[in-house]
Amino acid sequence: MPTEDPLSHAFGAESFTNFNSRFHEIVNERKLSNILTLVSRHGKIVHLDAHGVLDISSKPTVPVQTDSIFRIASMTKPITGVAMMILWEEGKWDLEDLVAKHIPEFKDLKVRDDEELVPQNTPMTMKQLMSHSAGFGRSSDYSELNLREGDLQDMVDVLAKKPLYYQPGKDWRYGPSVDIQGYIIQKLSEQRLDEFFEERLFAPLGMHDTGFWVDPSKSARIARIHRYDEDRTLIPAGDTNVFPTERPKFLAGGGGLYSKIEDYWRFSQMLLNGGEFEGRRYLKASTVELMHTNVLESGVNVTLYSPHTRGLGFGMDFAVILDPKAAKTSQGIHSFYWGGFYGTWFWIDPVNDLVVIGFMQLIDGTKPDGAPEVRELSARLVYEAMGKPKP
Repeated sequence: MPTEDPLSHAFGAESFTNFNSRFHEIVNERKLSNILTLVSRHGKIVHLDAHGVLDISSKPTVPVQTDSIFRIASMTKPITGVAMMILWEEGKWDLEDLVAKHIPEFKDLKVRDDEELVPQNTPMTMKQLMSHSAGFGRSSDYSELNLREGDLQDMVDVLAKKPLYYQPGKDWRYGPSVDIQGYIIQKLSEQRLDEFFEERLFAPLGMHDTGFWVDPSKSARIARIHRYDEDRTLIPAGDTNVFPTERPKFLAGGGGLYSKIEDYWRFSQMLLNGGEFEGRRYLKASTVELMHTNVLESGVNVTLYSPHTRGLGFGMDFAVILDPKAAKTSQGIHSFYWGGFYGTWFWIDPVNDLVVIGFMQLIDGTKPDGAPEVRELSARLVYEAMGKPKP
């Protein structure tokens, strides 16, 4: 990918020297096997760097490249959200629709209340499903159910027999909501999820290395997953390196995609452009704005890793920075973002016309205590390079 002079986009001449030095140090200290970073401003890539190896155990080692392929896990969710909003613009569903209108199996689900099961005070809506506030529990609450062992219909059938964990709209919990959205996309579009993604997003955007499986001809480009052992030593993560080479049975709209950093930049830049990229419109600008507008009820907080988290909101499959200081982040106000289980991260800053993306592959890599805090480091360094004050 061609990059432009950072000087022409309000970065200093040495803006990314320190940036690269800090991230290379993390890899050189064997805290990560590799790291890819990309920064763009005003629609132009001003920084792109790859450092490390695909697999620390391979002999000889193979350097990571800017076209290496990574499991983006939950960074699939914003893509599913855009697909949902395409159908929303087409009038296939409405924010205030009851979820049961589109999934009759979910009609009259009961709600846990201590030891009792009670009716929903108000039926869950599509807006709540899009914002992790519809009543479903956290992913860990369903771990014994193996929701991804069958297909999307199997998942719905299982969830239809389980109660909700809280009254719709009254809490925020990170669970199966976006996989459920993938099911709805299939119903409303009458296409498989992979077909809809390819036809409406990946092919026209030029995301040629993004999908639910990897063609065998590209297998040498896949970064291996790593983990820490009990001594915090970096080691390969064993069988987790297996990847599908044909369509999987479960098309996980909540976390099943593989991608490369350029592909994800194309997707992100389309959103920063207000739904347009390279002369083609995918969403209206007002729709994109809605996606990164907080829709949670007053008093409901985005609490992914800590019940004490504040300063964040949630829109249509995006978290939103409402108050950087309260959220303890250097990301800019009104930025919208998400990350993946293996440590991939990104944010889109509409105030500063900025996209930042990072790729890595470490189990629990997105957890603050599970890996080096790369997201916060990248934010601090990028905004410092732009001469922006800390929040």
